[in-house]
Parts: sequence; structure tokens; C-alpha cells
Amino acid sequence: MNSVEIRIMNASGLHVRPATQFIKILDKFHSEISVIKGERKVNGKSIMGLMSLAIAKGTTIKIEAEGLDEQQAIDALVNFIEHELDD
Repeated sequence: MNSVEIRIMNASGLHVRPATQFIKILDKFHSEISVIKGERKVNGKSIMGLMSLAIAKGTTIKIEAEGLDEQQAIDALVNFIEHELDD
């Protein structure tokens, strides 16, 4: 299993549109992905799960991936969050 902690820095956080983009990225990977905020852990491929975390600007989340392409999935998500996530 691989994991990374990352802070969400766009003004609107991970609202519906970027959460949908997040999931589209993950659809390309076979690994199981979890997103953790505080004590809550959800399936990273679930829009309802992501929305239930209410990830706002400045929130640090942990992304865990387990499977054959776990590192590639994490790398793709980190790139999205750091370079493509906008308001």
C-alpha cells in the first residue's frame, strides 16, 4: 500500500466538479483508493463518499492506494491536486 498526505489549496476545496474530475482520473486505475480526512475514510471512487468529507480549502487529506498500479494512481492524483485543481 502507498499513501500520501496533501493539502487542498484551491479556493473552493473539493466540491462537486473537481470531485467528479478526481473520480474520472481514478477510473483509469485498478487499485483500491481511499481518501481520509480526520477519522473518516471513504472510497476515493465514490462521489457521495468524497462529498461527505466536505473537503474545504486548507484541508489536509490522506490518499491511500492498494493494488498493481497504486503508485501511478497516487502520482496522477497529486498532479491533479497540485497543478490542475481550480475553482
